[in-house]
Amino acid sequence: MIDLAPFPLSILVYVLIFLGVLLAYEGLQQLFFLKETQGEARNRRMKMIQHGASTDQVLDLLRDPAMTDPDARAGLVTRLRRLMVQAGVTLSPVWLLAGAVCLGGLAFAVATRFVPQYLALPISTVLALTVPYLALSAMKEARLKKLTQQLPDALDLMARGLKVGHPVAVTVGHVATDMPDPIGTEFGLIQDQINYGDDVATAFHDFARRVDTEDANYLSVSIGIQHGTGGNLARILNVLSQVIRDRHTMRKKIKAISAEGRLSGLILTLLPIAIYLSIELTTPSFYGEVRDDPWYPVFLYVVIGLTVAQGLILHRLVKFKF
Repeated sequence: MIDLAPFPLSILVYVLIFLGVLLAYEGLQQLFFLKETQGEARNRRMKMIQHGASTDQVLDLLRDPAMTDPDARAGLVTRLRRLMVQAGVTLSPVWLLAGAVCLGGLAFAVATRFVPQYLALPISTVLALTVPYLALSAMKEARLKKLTQQLPDALDLMARGLKVGHPVAVTVGHVATDMPDPIGTEFGLIQDQINYGDDVATAFHDFARRVDTEDANYLSVSIGIQHGTGGNLARILNVLSQVIRDRHTMRKKIKAISAEGRLSGLILTLLPIAIYLSIELTTPSFYGEVRDDPWYPVFLYVVIGLTVAQGLILHRLVKFKF
């Protein structure tokens, strides 16, 4: 006969702690990463339609409220979500804010080893707020630049499909399957909206709001006018693609002409920082002897503010929009 020892209470506690951590992890994952398979999404849509849901309620599964709600401009979280969508980032804003807090803490810990705490705190706060925003803005600009470069080819592909008799939804599907991201993903969303019951004009209008570029707005208006009044859409798309290419050529010429001014502005902005770092490395006592003076932080903040203002003014002087 096997003698079973009494189950230790400590092992039971460890098992309960493990189950609690596992349940907490699953709960947070379900809260921040609401993912489902294509079959689950299809079943959920069918259940909604079976229970009498309208087409708009079903299409809300595809639409991001940050991109489609006209009254969603005031909220900070909504603006952050809109920026993340335009940058192509699929993380939750909560994780982005958590990363910014960790970045601020790390920057504060590093800065306290070189500067006093009253300087380390604003420096780490500025880094925690500006670095994620600048990173998302750079990703957004790169993604929209690539999408704008791909848009004329997508319009030509749609125009060729329309000339041979294909409907608009089919030509959109060809762009979604034949062209790479980001234009392929965006036109895939347009195709999904059309397949799930939305009209073509509304789908392209949502696309223009997601992308938020002039070329996308022109495309949305063209599709909307043709959808309401009729006309030769293939010719409209050909003309629009040529206009977009001509605007790209003009933009490159303007950048080439203003390259000297942009380089001068960058040098004048970085020059005070380079001078300060060179003095700190070669002669640390130059500023070290006056750091304990009560007027030192005041003049330091004034110089930093003037340097930032100079950089912004020079950037505005050499930036052209048309």
